[in-house]
Amino acid sequence: MAGNRSFALRMVLFSLIRRRSRLLVALTGVTIGATVLLGLITLCYDIPRQLGREFRSYGANMVFVDAGVGGRLDLAALGRVRETLPPGRLLGLAPLRYEAVRNNMLPYTAVGTDFSEIQKTSPYWQVEGVWPEAPGQLLIGADVRRATRLENGQRMTLSGRNSNQERYEKDFVVSGTVTTGGVEDGFVYLSLADMETMTREAGVADLAEASLTGGGDVSLEALAAQIKEANPGIEPRLVTRVTRSEETVLSKLTWLVYLVTLVVLSLTMICVTTTMMTVVMERRKEIGLKKALGAENKVVAREFLAEGLMLGVLGGLVGCFTGFVFARVVSSSVFGRGLSPEFHLIPVTVAVSAVVTVLASLWPVRRAVDVEPAHVLRGE
Repeated sequence: MAGNRSFALRMVLFSLIRRRSRLLVALTGVTIGATVLLGLITLCYDIPRQLGREFRSYGANMVFVDAGVGGRLDLAALGRVRETLPPGRLLGLAPLRYEAVRNNMLPYTAVGTDFSEIQKTSPYWQVEGVWPEAPGQLLIGADVRRATRLENGQRMTLSGRNSNQERYEKDFVVSGTVTTGGVEDGFVYLSLADMETMTREAGVADLAEASLTGGGDVSLEALAAQIKEANPGIEPRLVTRVTRSEETVLSKLTWLVYLVTLVVLSLTMICVTTTMMTVVMERRKEIGLKKALGAENKVVAREFLAEGLMLGVLGGLVGCFTGFVFARVVSSSVFGRGLSPEFHLIPVTVAVSAVVTVLASLWPVRRAVDVEPAHVLRGE
């Protein structure tokens, strides 16, 4: 039994080597198909992560507020939200607290926040100067700068009333100017710790902005429901403008990837079918002689299908390497980032390549088994 298998394998290899010029065309087609298959599926796995990070440059996609009416957000409860979210999904979580203040009798809105987090949730902010790094430093919006004519490094005095209705007055140093082209240009930004010191009220915020990566097995809507269930005092709300745009783009790109992959695999099948059909026509006398000597149709069919299977496996293996290179080049040139190989896609790619080549060989195999030995050997 083992000897028969070894003999059959040698026959298949000899047949492939003897017609290597023609079968090289089929092998190239299978390799291209496997390259596109692995490359696009790898990108399909990676595109949600890459595009999710690109979309995060447009700002937060989820906002947390207090579940009550007109209440303030408990920062302790907000801290537990991090434990609710799956690892790697949360890019930034910035609390925001708004207070009315004055400078030289002019009213402004001061925003207390965590500067390390708001840089993650609002990467589109353009800061001229430096971000505050020490207590007593603040950022001013571009509109505030034009109204006060303050420059970076100068002092700005904020006054108001704390939670006990006592008047306070505190000096700050302007470390930078924020420019967004939106409402942020009219605010004054200081650390949440400085805000709590001024108002003598700690542990609360008006809302919090979160930047979450899209894609994955759990949608943003499901994450919001999960957070609400685990934290009844917090009401998560999606930023519809951002989330819908992200979901629409990801959905269309995914379908585009599937469509291109299907077209390439179809072209691969046509290439293999055409090549195998040519091989069958060239080997008609050989097939006729085998059948005249007693070879059954299933033996002839098995030989051609084995050749197609070997082409599929070999082309799939080569295509796995070139496909990963293709995916890395696309990811680097489009997103400016590398990607990690998805090794579990290798056997899938090889299996799909093998199935495609076997299916593409069915019609040529049918022509091969229909060969009449008497007609072929007479030269008809």
